[in-house]
Amino acid sequence: MDLVDLIEEKRFLGQEFLAWLWYKSDERGGAVFVPEIGGDILVVFEKHMLLEFGEGEAHEKLVCRGLMTELREARAGLALGKKPEQARIRLERDNHEWNLTLKAKLFEFQNVRLPKTEAGGDDRDDPAAMEGRILDQIGLYELAVRTVDQLFRMFLQSRTSPDWEAELAKIRAWVRKGMA
Repeated sequence: MDLVDLIEEKRFLGQEFLAWLWYKSDERGGAVFVPEIGGDILVVFEKHMLLEFGEGEAHEKLVCRGLMTELREARAGLALGKKPEQARIRLERDNHEWNLTLKAKLFEFQNVRLPKTEAGGDDRDDPAAMEGRILDQIGLYELAVRTVDQLFRMFLQSRTSPDWEAELAKIRAWVRKGMA
């Protein structure tokens, strides 16, 4: 099996992760408890979600737009068997806020907006200040990646636990409730 086939075969994990993360964020008004950090982070799905359904010639894509969890069309799509392929997400952790689009297939980050840093202004004439700002931005990007990794780890622990069927029943009830 080549890499492309393997990616296609495992694609469902990223899609299930996005659906699970959306459910977890909606469950407590955006707050998601992350045991690794011993506290909550804010995860808000906002403005844009892409759902996919079917394969080959019967493959469909549905772009849903709305504010925050008001993505009713996307929730209805989940109920019809469509799977989230990408979502616009706002993360807040440690007084920092990121906005990014997460694509399920390859866990690809797009359109990442990093938190504002205290270092600012015109540092073109000060190489040390410029280097500091760049290193700060790299650190903030790494923290966003680490946060998504921690959330994915939580999903995998839930997905492989004996309690997954109960969690799946809660997710299905959440999807149905969103259609009402």
